[in-house]
Amino acid sequence: MNKPKMGYGWLVKWVLASILLAGGILMKLYQEEVVYATTGIAIVLFSLLRVVPLMKTLKKEVLRTINLIEIIFDTIMGGVMIYVVFSGKSTDPFWIGIYGYLLAVFFYARGLIYMISLYYFQEKSEPLKFWFHIICITLGPVIFVLTIMNVDIISTLGWIVLFISVGGGIYLGYDGYGGYRKYREISKSLNETKRAKTKPEVEKELPKPIQEEPEEKQPYAS
Repeated sequence: MNKPKMGYGWLVKWVLASILLAGGILMKLYQEEVVYATTGIAIVLFSLLRVVPLMKTLKKEVLRTINLIEIIFDTIMGGVMIYVVFSGKSTDPFWIGIYGYLLAVFFYARGLIYMISLYYFQEKSEPLKFWFHIICITLGPVIFVLTIMNVDIISTLGWIVLFISVGGGIYLGYDGYGGYRKYREISKSLNETKRAKTKPEVEKELPKPIQEEPEEKQPYAS
């Protein structure tokens, strides 16, 4: 009989929930620095991690060139955001305003290049990917207009990320609670099994020897 395995995934989920909640709160408290850094790192990772798979799977040279130009541009843009944070300029009004334009260009360019690939170069896609890029091509002009209207994009994004962090933290915490409860049940069953094995066995009574009845003496005939 296989023993149930003790899983510690619940602990990892609780740690991640703590980090997620802390990140969301810090993003709101120090929103300019954290939003700038998070966005810049996310854009750089999104760009660089796509290079090899895209270059290997895109069949047309024109598409490879267009996507490579986008990746280079996005990497530079993300690098600028990271530089702004480490140079201490993220609270400068100029860079706060520039942030909205950079984000708008990023989303619009991604959506536009996807639509061009789909329409002019007959690239195949799936519904989820299609609707994601519809959102991207919509977000670009919306963020651009809001930036022109002097709406604080960083503050708005900080609130959105805070809500996502709290929601994600609650989900991971609840999921970890279920894992911890299962862990305690397994621990309880293992302890009960151990106690049962260490309990001394009742010695069986040995069968008593059968006593032979004394032979009756036969009377002698006189």
